[in-house]
Amino acid sequence: MRRWRGFAVSLVCALVLAVAGVGVIGYFVYTEARVDGVESVDAIIVLGGEHDGREQYAMSLARQGVSENVVLSNAYWTGDKQMAAFCATTDPQFTVTCLPPEPSTTRGEAILTRDLAVQNGWRSVLVISWRYHLPRARYIFSQCFDGRLLVRDVPRRYDFSLAEWEYTYLYQTFGFAKAVLQGEC
Repeated sequence: MRRWRGFAVSLVCALVLAVAGVGVIGYFVYTEARVDGVESVDAIIVLGGEHDGREQYAMSLARQGVSENVVLSNAYWTGDKQMAAFCATTDPQFTVTCLPPEPSTTRGEAILTRDLAVQNGWRSVLVISWRYHLPRARYIFSQCFDGRLLVRDVPRRYDFSLAEWEYTYLYQTFGFAKAVLQGEC
């Protein structure tokens, strides 16, 4: 009985240390991820995820002269009225292109960007996503796109619980591992 109790205590301690480790490492890798400055690019690429201001942010950057091209990853369901409105945006300063990535993943978005870059002669892009997604997005895009790559986060706060942050860190880490195993596009 005493041996089982010692094993149980050791197991609980190991789990607590693992959760704390994921939290601490995740904070520095994902929550405090490196964000590139804003520079003129051939296209601004908005990754799918949620309508959290990312589309408006990209268009405001285009209005400031950062790019004449805004690409919205249309990874949403067909009846998404917000996405339809964003895709219908017309502005004399920039062109909006809405296309579904194939597959509907970050890798699919990177492949879509690569293909558009080849078609349009783009040599630089600015990718916009959640801050905690930037390290993985940067890695995946660098595997698919040969040009100058900048990544920026959606300017917003995340009011996640500790459990939500732990899940986010694990999700991003497993997604990173998958991307490494998949290799170049």
